[in-house]
Formats: sequence, structure tokens, C-alpha cells
Amino acid sequence: MCVNFTPPTAQQLRQYFGYEVGDDLWKPECWQDYAAPIITCDGLRLATYGFVPKRHLPPGVRLTTMNARAETIGEKPTYKSAWRMCQLCLVPMRAFHEPCYESGRAVRTKISMADGAPFAVAGLWRGWREVDGSISLAFTQITINADGHGVMGRMHRPGDEKRSLVIIPAALHQEWLHCRNPEQARAFLALYPASEMELSAE
Repeated sequence: MCVNFTPPTAQQLRQYFGYEVGDDLWKPECWQDYAAPIITCDGLRLATYGFVPKRHLPPGVRLTTMNARAETIGEKPTYKSAWRMCQLCLVPMRAFHEPCYESGRAVRTKISMADGAPFAVAGLWRGWREVDGSISLAFTQITINADGHGVMGRMHRPGDEKRSLVIIPAALHQEWLHCRNPEQARAFLALYPASEMELSAE
């Protein structure tokens, strides 16, 4: 499961996604509860990484919601309402990071596009009412099985199920964002060609 990614720069968001945004609004790397840019059908927003931010968890409760499994996203109480309402988003990034155990130990590995361009993965968003009355956004990334995939099948511990984020091709960005039928949305949840991806140990 992906728990860390590298968002695009403000310049890359302007160049590749067409959104004007100020510099230094998010950190160079994104981890749980960090703010990052997402794209919804209403445009670019800043949102918290993790569908249920830690500040909204009951005392003593631990819940990791940075990734949502496509197979159960429509049934899990955490996600089912937003999924059925098709609160879909894109999470733009330059790379995401996974552990590779091919050397016998965990090696942090960067997964990016072979051409070096930023890309966007499928996500789901929801709103949260804050103590000051404002509404913030939070998001999760959708994952699918990746057993046998040329890149993602090499990640994580031997014997563990292989999972992958869903990279949405640029030509389908608007179709994904404006899809209003959750069953039709599932047609977008496919593995990206390994030949167009690149991995490098860090």
C-alpha cells in the first residue's frame, strides 16, 4: 500500500494540469495527515492525506485510511457513502514510494513515469466540518490487485498480495472526475502498463 508520495510542484500543476496555484502550499513529500493538492470536478483543492484525519478520530482509536481497496470500497462504512455519491478525485504526483524486498531487505523505491512527467491517480474525497465551522477536505487513494504486474508486482514483502495505485491516463481525467455512477467508475480501475512506468531505488 502506498503511504508516501511526491506531489508536483506548483509550476508542474500549471504546466501539466492547467491550474494556477501559489508556491509552498504543501510539503515536498506527502505522508499521512499532510496537506496535498487534489483535483475534483470543481477544480483544484488542498486536502488531507487520509480519509479520516487523525484530528477526527475518537481518542485512542487508530485507523489508517490512506488507501481504499477497490474490491470493498462500496461496502466499507468508511468509504461507501462517498463512493456511492461518486466523490471522485485525482491525486497528482511526480512519484510514489514503495518497499522492494528483492535484495532481501526493504529498499525504499520510487515509482514514476518513464518519461518523467507528473501523473494522477484515482482517489476518493470527503468533507469534514472543523471546530471553527469551516469545511476541510480529506482523500484516500484507490488500490487494486497487482499480482504479476511488471513493476508493482515487485513491491512489498514476498508472499504478500501485490497492490497498486490506479493511474488514470490524462485523456480520461475529465471522464473520471465527472463519472456519476459508481459501477461505471469501476471501469477506470485498471493497472497502468508497466512499460510506461519506471522504478528506482532510493
